[in-house]
Amino acid sequence: MSVELLSPEGLFQPVPYHHVAIGTGSRHVHVAGQIDRDGEGRARSGGDLRGQVAEVLRNAHRGLAGAGATFDDVVRLRFFAARWQPEHMDAFLAGVADVADELGLPSPMPPASLIGVDILFQPDVRIELEVEAIVD
Repeated sequence: MSVELLSPEGLFQPVPYHHVAIGTGSRHVHVAGQIDRDGEGRARSGGDLRGQVAEVLRNAHRGLAGAGATFDDVVRLRFFAARWQPEHMDAFLAGVADVADELGLPSPMPPASLIGVDILFQPDVRIELEVEAIVD
């Protein structure tokens, strides 16, 4: 396996992700700009935050698969959330939980950041995801 995930003692817990990923391998995979859109550019989720989170993870999974990778190879997730408020966390985590088994998301997840921004690609886009993976 090319990725080792860990959370050293003394780092903030509980969080739904590991704090550290150690990747070894020669192929670095970067999947960027994943939003709630299908191959024709149409929104899939109906616009709610929970659904958008699930769809960006599904799209990231498609991108990883296209490069011969899975979520087991991921060393970092970076979510951008438009108009973020702390009370949105339950819907965000529910969206992750909705697809965790379907996509083989590790639990806890690889290191992840959730970055609040004013606006993303289009006004209806609430979540965007970047993924970094290392494959042997």
